[in-house]
Amino acid sequence: MSDITANTHGAAGATEAPRFYLTEEHHVENGTLLGFWLYLMSDCLIFACLFAVYGVLGRSYAAGPSGADLFELPLVAINTAMLLFSSITYGFAVLEMQKKKVNSTIMWLGITGLFGLAFLGIELYEFAHLIHEGAGPQRSAFLSSFFALVGTHGLHVTFGIVWLVTLMFQVKKHGLTTGNRRRLMCLSMFWHFLDVVWIGVFTFVYLMGTLP
Repeated sequence: MSDITANTHGAAGATEAPRFYLTEEHHVENGTLLGFWLYLMSDCLIFACLFAVYGVLGRSYAAGPSGADLFELPLVAINTAMLLFSSITYGFAVLEMQKKKVNSTIMWLGITGLFGLAFLGIELYEFAHLIHEGAGPQRSAFLSSFFALVGTHGLHVTFGIVWLVTLMFQVKKHGLTTGNRRRLMCLSMFWHFLDVVWIGVFTFVYLMGTLP
């Protein structure tokens, strides 16, 4: 028995074991989109918690200013328009992607990024103005919940812009490959999700916050 084992090991050592390679696409179909939907659902829970906190603390002014005293609705309306326009331009980018037009896809992605930057710029201006007026997050529970909710949304937009710029470089370098198309669709879901959340912020925080 030992001789047979030795001969078997010797034969195995003399010839290299065969190797097999997969030549076809081994990515699970729709696996990335399913995983990204699960991520968006977890993000929904985060924002649901922040909305709930604001709903509880939104009237706790601690003898300080209220939303009616602080919010500038015309400025917030312009900011909302910037984000909604960015959603429209991203839709144009997806349409150009489906036509397999690389340059026009990148162009619409760039316009989307500019609208996103305009949104962030106005939001940062609003935060700086509130802090300058003494209405920082430490002033009251109302302001703490406000900065937490709106700031978290702003961070998501920031990460979305970084992701968008990265995809622009990837599309420019590698073209509209299957992987890049899949990534663009994931970013599309993320970007439109942020628009939906902001509509909730605009209605629940700003519009209702200005009511007496």
